[in-house]
Amino acid sequence: MQPWAIVVLSIVGAIVLLILVSSIKIVRQTDKYVIERLGGYLTTWGVGIHMLIPFFDRISQRVTMKEQVKDFDPQPVITKDNVTMQIDTVVFFQVTDPKLYAYGVINPISAIENLSATTLRNIIGDLDLDETLTSRESSTPRCVASLTKPPTPGASK
Repeated sequence: MQPWAIVVLSIVGAIVLLILVSSIKIVRQTDKYVIERLGGYLTTWGVGIHMLIPFFDRISQRVTMKEQVKDFDPQPVITKDNVTMQIDTVVFFQVTDPKLYAYGVINPISAIENLSATTLRNIIGDLDLDETLTSRESSTPRCVASLTKPPTPGASK
């Protein structure tokens, strides 16, 4: 065998080995990986060792399954007696469906912010200023109940 052939085979072998090693992925317990094949959804990987098919599969999104905390800017809210006030919003959320999180809405964090602001405006709009300042314990369950109910399928297109 020619010396140049050995060098070429060594380089090709190293490249193939590098591609195979780089396609092995380890998913941590707190994460899920959304996998696409040729641009379309294929599957969602859970914890463990997985292997991508080089050049065909890709990790579309890494989604953490931990509970997350998001502090949003103060929102203007009008009470029942027409008093405008600013309300800070802190939302605790956890992703339950990585596929829906990846493909359901373009910007899920913005959707969470808008939904929580709308819900908060709705609840505060039913209260007087005095009730708003003293009824945090009764407002929180109403807000949680409104935010955790699943959306109606086909409600908007």
